[in-house]
Amino acid sequence: MIGYLKGKVIYLSPDFVLLEVNGVGYEIICSGAAFSKLSGASEGEIYTYLQVKEDGVSLFGFADMQEKGLFLKLTSVQGVGAKMAISLLSSMRPSDISEAIATADSKRLSAVKGLGKKTAERIILELHGKISADELLGGENVGGKVSALPTEQDDDAVSALMGLGFTKQESARAVERAKSAGARSVEEILAMALRGM
Repeated sequence: MIGYLKGKVIYLSPDFVLLEVNGVGYEIICSGAAFSKLSGASEGEIYTYLQVKEDGVSLFGFADMQEKGLFLKLTSVQGVGAKMAISLLSSMRPSDISEAIATADSKRLSAVKGLGKKTAERIILELHGKISADELLGGENVGGKVSALPTEQDDDAVSALMGLGFTKQESARAVERAKSAGARSVEEILAMALRGM
């Protein structure tokens, strides 16, 4: 499995990127974020997913591991192929896709060209509850530090705050703020998050 490539950017087109690694050119179908990251650069790195099907082999590229993780979640949904998942990631930021899933906003998802209302509803139905706090935040910097991957405690704290009537996005942000302020246990995270809300 090819999971990561770093090399010379040989060619960029709206459809694919050609990356030379140790004399071998890899043709990669990229998300919008990955394309932007490599655009104008002579060298670049990309996280990849190799898809092997009866009709051929395709290599898909992502700006980071979080984007790749969301791609894999999307392709696990029946009726969502790799091309549709890449199209979705090129039309919307990963945090916006995660928010649309968490808030069951099928209208927002189905605004993406080629994604029908039924498929958007299926994505929400199958992935609702599988989106973590970090995915909602888009792995953004909090207090100057890149937020770490969410733990089970984070998800418990987010669920508890949602039980108190806050939205998933508000809850996720409050948990991140509490963690960056030094809270560690669920109780500390909740206490600090509630004070900041």
